[in-house]
Amino acid sequence: MYAVVRTGGKQYRVAPGDWLEVEKLVGNVGEQIALDDVLLVHNGEQIVVGQPVVQGAKVTATVQAQHKGKKVIVFKYRPKQRYRVKNGHRQYLTRLRIDAIEM
Repeated sequence: MYAVVRTGGKQYRVAPGDWLEVEKLVGNVGEQIALDDVLLVHNGEQIVVGQPVVQGAKVTATVQAQHKGKKVIVFKYRPKQRYRVKNGHRQYLTRLRIDAIEM
């Protein structure tokens, strides 16, 4: 059984027992959260596609960690203009463990 969920403007294919890193969600480590934006569910025999979401479907997950991702360097440069700007960014992430898919 697997599902496709949408969170943080991205779509993820998840199955029970999977680990997933998404953009920061509200919740403390150890708490269970529900992902209600389920776009597709496959239960082994049939595929249910939502329009746009599957009614009554939800994915429950446990928050395993709240942390920052790797640093991304942004460097802007214009030749012959003496223009150089260097910035960095670290995105806040939430690590989830998928517990169950309910339909």
